[in-house]
Amino acid sequence: MTITLITGANKGLGFATARRLIAAGHDVWLASRTADRGMPAAEEIGARFVQLDVTDDASVAAAADRVREASGRIDLLINNAGVFGSRRAADDIAATEVAEVFDVNVFGVVRVTHAFLPLLRASESPAVINLSSGLGSFEMITTTERARYGSLPYSSSKAALAMLTLQYARSVPDIRFNVVDPGYTATDFNGHRGVQTLEEGTDAIVSLATAGADAPSGTFTDRNGTVPW
Repeated sequence: MTITLITGANKGLGFATARRLIAAGHDVWLASRTADRGMPAAEEIGARFVQLDVTDDASVAAAADRVREASGRIDLLINNAGVFGSRRAADDIAATEVAEVFDVNVFGVVRVTHAFLPLLRASESPAVINLSSGLGSFEMITTTERARYGSLPYSSSKAALAMLTLQYARSVPDIRFNVVDPGYTATDFNGHRGVQTLEEGTDAIVSLATAGADAPSGTFTDRNGTVPW
């Protein structure tokens, strides 16, 4: 059975992904920053709960210890936790506001990935999926209408995450690392303004998560195929 850990999974895309992967036969660890939100969510879908704040080294280390003690390994890590940050004009945004977004969307991914690498290496077919966005694609921001929706902190953090994933994919060849763009999905993240359903928003994640050992590494995809970097 595939053992999967999903960060920020108490609601939205993370929760929908957890539900679908459990239905597909995965043993899912639902990670959430707080127990009062994470535990009921995990119980609702039959997942295992672990408290994990991606901005806190001690929290991440404790989560890795708990999963190690209970499961011994994970086969798949889905770095889903993310924040949008300030929607103000770029010339009004201070460095501290950018740092807050990077702390979750970029440094949080490094914290969690680093802590769970030993558990991934205990798997016969380890993989990491990082949730990004077309708003972090240089080509899409410069050639499509996506430019209207990007923001300085969020878009730059997702562009950084894409390069981070590529560096992992090339430097850690024994583990598959890929980026997924869920698309503009109706969730709390965007005030439910998204045009996609949760099913549609999780299609690319679930497809890659269930692809097995034959899945590629170092790719950027959405439910329609390849996303330009």
